[in-house]
Amino acid sequence: MKKVLLKILGILAILVIGVLFIWRGEIATLRTVKSVGGNKYLYQMEYKAKYDLDQVIEKDIDTNSELLDYIIGRIGKGIPIKMKSAQVADENGELATFNCTSFQVVKAGEDGFWYGRNYDYFKNPTMVTISRPKKGYASIAVSDMSHFGYNLEKLPEKALQKLSCMAAVYAPVDGINEAGLCTSIMALPKQASQQDTPAHDVGTTIIMRLWLDRCATVQEALDLAKTVDIRHDATVGSGYHYMIADATGDAAVLEFDKENGWKSMVVRKSSDKNYMLVTNHLLSDRYYTTEPDPAVGNPHSKSWWRYETVTDYLEQRNGVLSLDEVQECLALVHWKDLLWETGTVEDTQFSNVYDQKAITLDLRNWNDYDTTVHFEL
Repeated sequence: MKKVLLKILGILAILVIGVLFIWRGEIATLRTVKSVGGNKYLYQMEYKAKYDLDQVIEKDIDTNSELLDYIIGRIGKGIPIKMKSAQVADENGELATFNCTSFQVVKAGEDGFWYGRNYDYFKNPTMVTISRPKKGYASIAVSDMSHFGYNLEKLPEKALQKLSCMAAVYAPVDGINEAGLCTSIMALPKQASQQDTPAHDVGTTIIMRLWLDRCATVQEALDLAKTVDIRHDATVGSGYHYMIADATGDAAVLEFDKENGWKSMVVRKSSDKNYMLVTNHLLSDRYYTTEPDPAVGNPHSKSWWRYETVTDYLEQRNGVLSLDEVQECLALVHWKDLLWETGTVEDTQFSNVYDQKAITLDLRNWNDYDTTVHFEL
């Protein structure tokens, strides 16, 4: 009997060791998931598991469901895990208003640049992910946790509840890498890019992870974008454009031409300006208008008002701002308790200021302008 018991214990020990070895990266990652400063709607995580962006590209993953299936396969290693995105279209085939503002400015009194960013959406928990891939740049990225199944009632408070956090590395909505490259995403209603060439497909957020991992400059990011087809999930109903800015002060907005096969359109930072900004309407000459037009942007989100308001603020300071001024500018165009007919409340989920020289993030969550949380690599 004693020998049998010892054999059983030996087998169990081997199984435990095997599990710890196979999931060592995932276990190490999940141990880092924690709320920040006692705020149960703000989390941070250091991603320590392996991830293979080349494999993602080769699989032509360009929809949320395909991405989640891939992530589940990577995390579960054959064991089924439940994970569902909250990003779905309404009965009209589009997402509710999704309002964002991004800009780059010169730092006042010191070298370098600030990258400011408001992410305006419904009340969801936020995740800050630090990743240090073996092949690529380390980065700080921020995600809306509803994209991988969390909400105000479902939070990663216990061990098993944290599993879906692993998806955050594939789903940044803005971020900075160690080279000082910043990027962020802004929504454009009914303009989901469907680029279709012989190149491999990448989805809405994967292109941002590629930029953060592999690019140091705006030009490198734009060159990388030319090697793939950027496809936004048509089932979500919203399209997007992206702002990219680097540590040299170069900046650009990448857009897609819905009337010409979704070909890329690039808007570069003006050579006579110390700043560049973008909200939720197209900036490309082919479509740009100073009057609100639902064909090129989102009038309901006051995109044009936010663009003009930020422009005025930056012009008054010639695009040279202190950290306090960047945060003040973001606060001018934030949402607060915006109630929709559905009963859902929209807020500025987070306001971020990235220091492109020091490689840091100062984050204010849910319009709490008395609390700034600092992150660094």
